[in-house]
Amino acid sequence: MTKDFNLKLKDVDVWYYPEFFSKEESQHYYSVLLSETKWQHDTITLFGKNYKQPRLTALYGNNEKSYSYSNITMHPHQFTNELHEINSKIKASTNENFSTCLLNLYRDGQDSNGWHADNEKELGTNPIIASVSFGASRVFHLKHRFNPELKHKLILESGSLLIMKGETQHNWLHQIPKTKKNVEARINLTFRIIK
Repeated sequence: MTKDFNLKLKDVDVWYYPEFFSKEESQHYYSVLLSETKWQHDTITLFGKNYKQPRLTALYGNNEKSYSYSNITMHPHQFTNELHEINSKIKASTNENFSTCLLNLYRDGQDSNGWHADNEKELGTNPIIASVSFGASRVFHLKHRFNPELKHKLILESGSLLIMKGETQHNWLHQIPKTKKNVEARINLTFRIIK
């Protein structure tokens, strides 16, 4: 890991490591995960209407614990060798033993993830989320729940690791917005601990 920085925002504990994986590692993991992940395209319900999620997802873990969000309950596949390798490298730096990985495939700029917090009860009181990006860079927005003047924007690059912990999910929301720019696909791995 060559460099890292703390975002140093109010009521947040977020660290960004832009070159956590080398370009060679990132390309390797991107290719394998893109072709071998058991992607699914779920339907979500918003305000009484059903929509296809604007991205593909998959859940993997080292246990059989399901994970629920937005009225979707996912059941994990077993960690692959690649997910074990990625998880081990994160654990070596964070000392956290992540049990589950929710993968997201953003196929192009129209795939997105709306404002939300990773605060599901399965994650415990102050969850730690380790977010890894492979493929195209995408903009990551943060905004404070209670102070609309507090906002932040970050470019998540291929090979990067973003750690969110402490009371971050209580005080901040985050999203990956749509973009009209011509962007290639991005794979995002969000490692978490299911209590």
